[in-house]
Amino acid sequence: MTVTRDQRPAEATLDFLRSAFPPEWREPALGREAVAAWEAENGVVLPEPYRTFVADISNGSSLGPAGDGGLQPLGWLPDTWPGLGPRQPGKPFPLQAAWHWEGDEDAAPEDPRIEAAFNNGSVVLGCEDGQTFWLLLTTGPRRGEVWMITDVGAVPAPEDQAWGFEEWVRRWHTGEDWWD
Repeated sequence: MTVTRDQRPAEATLDFLRSAFPPEWREPALGREAVAAWEAENGVVLPEPYRTFVADISNGSSLGPAGDGGLQPLGWLPDTWPGLGPRQPGKPFPLQAAWHWEGDEDAAPEDPRIEAAFNNGSVVLGCEDGQTFWLLLTTGPRRGEVWMITDVGAVPAPEDQAWGFEEWVRRWHTGEDWWD
């Protein structure tokens, strides 16, 4: 694996992320050494500005973009996460475009691409309505994008012009609808 670290985010980006998550709602930041250890263990370098956010600002928050429980700490899974096998953030994310497997005649319920979409090449940011999950892609050509995955498919959020972590937080923070 040869993924280099992204350039450190601009201070304006970090200032925005600090303001979006007031200190009283933040979980303690992990620190750079702990993030580097997690990356080494999982064979991946986290995309910026998420990497700096969990290292220096907050490793999750009960307040946040994900409706059910806020922003998950790095490597944690919501209680409703489907048990489809081990999480492997360093393995390639299998999709490059939206895929609605529920209506795909070529996709059986045990299609290995479904398990790979849930488990490979991402970290879970949080959950909406119990069975809808926000992912931050950690590998592949769409690395750094936020996607939504459910029991019926996976899509970049919103659609093909997917947001990165900062834009995803901005949409939540300003109260804009996810799909406008």
